[in-house]
Amino acid sequence: MKIDLTGKRAMVCGSTAGIGKAVALQMAEAGASVTLVARNEGKLKATLSELVCEKGQEHGYLVADFGKPEALKIVVENHMASAKPYHILLNNTGGPPGGKAVDAELDEYERAFRSHLMCNHVMVQALVDGMKSQCYGRIINIISTSVKIPLNGLGVSNTIRGAVASWSKTLANELGDHGITVNNVLPGATETERLTSIISNKAEKTGKSEQEVAKAMLAQIPAARFAQPWEIAAAATFLASPHAGYINGINVPVDGGRTGSL
Repeated sequence: MKIDLTGKRAMVCGSTAGIGKAVALQMAEAGASVTLVARNEGKLKATLSELVCEKGQEHGYLVADFGKPEALKIVVENHMASAKPYHILLNNTGGPPGGKAVDAELDEYERAFRSHLMCNHVMVQALVDGMKSQCYGRIINIISTSVKIPLNGLGVSNTIRGAVASWSKTLANELGDHGITVNNVLPGATETERLTSIISNKAEKTGKSEQEVAKAMLAQIPAARFAQPWEIAAAATFLASPHAGYINGINVPVDGGRTGSL
């Protein structure tokens, strides 16, 4: 089986680092034309230069801040006014800061809701008509294994990720008869800047060294290692392909076996 996205157009959010960048690179390698979306134009240009275009792809980027859904809506709708329809949407943005749910301020929940669920919804609404017109759509949301089992110390994230998962399942039910699938990829501990930040914060709060914190995290993973971003991207790229046309409305953990449920 060969994953071939030649002729497909993909919009990849949060695509200048970590998992989002890995997805953009893999989808381009599979033949897709990729539009990057992130807030730092310098990093967007740098990532754009790394995308292969051996199959005649036309890549581009949009500058947008996922902390501002109203501004994001304007950017994406203006783009879609003249752009060709997209086949693939990858929703992905950085997770909320750590901390207990009971200690979180109301504005922490509000910010997380806006940058995750609301921005994801903005992206879907902007692209879904084009997907319907082609009877082909792949909406893939990068969220977290916390939608299966909440993770200690990530109270706001657990809450918002759960909301995104339920929103995704609802969309899958609504859009399935248009040839559009909606699925969630749930990364485990992955070697990204976010993991480094989580380890550093936990070490600071517990008085342990970062090495001790990392070792304790690894002890919970049957694979005994952290994931690489490309491994998460591989799952997303498969879900974006024609091969995954009958996979719809599910959560796919990519976590080395850490999640303690089926």
